[in-house]
Amino acid sequence: MQKWKQNLPLHLTFSRIYFLPLLIPLILQRGFLWDLAAAVLFILLSLTDAWDGALARKWNLVSNFGKFMDPVADKILVSTVLLTLLFLQKVDLTLVSILLARDTFIGGVRAIAAADHLILDAKSAGKWKTGFQMTGIVMVILESLPVAPWMGTLGRGVLWLSVVLSLFSGYQYWQAYKDSRKKDHQT
Repeated sequence: MQKWKQNLPLHLTFSRIYFLPLLIPLILQRGFLWDLAAAVLFILLSLTDAWDGALARKWNLVSNFGKFMDPVADKILVSTVLLTLLFLQKVDLTLVSILLARDTFIGGVRAIAAADHLILDAKSAGKWKTGFQMTGIVMVILESLPVAPWMGTLGRGVLWLSVVLSLFSGYQYWQAYKDSRKKDHQT
């Protein structure tokens, strides 16, 4: 297999971090064209979340490192953008605080699990949460769209829905870790 092919899934994962220095200034600019450019870049980066895993599975390149870094890259992208939107007063402090607290908690659970040689795969509620977050963020970024002034309000509602899914998926991760520890002690 060609070297570029072997590394492409991980480069797609890391692109969600690599492009933040371009994305954040786009979001901080005011005006429809800046918002449109930021939304398009954010959508492309969000799509890499599906592309990296699909290519890794297709080319048999799935690794524990990739499984670990994929949600980390998602969290870095989403958290950085949410903090930028918070700075612009486009999202609520409580919403961002809950999402960041949950992600920090899950990061800790995943680190403890990794120390115990366990890899906790993403759960479906967590994947849905990420999808809702990314959709809501795009809608909030595009609230300056002249034909859809309701877009930001709807986007914030979608983000609050992601908070509910976030709390539920956080519980799922915690339970999965506890269950795997029980199985480990029983053997």
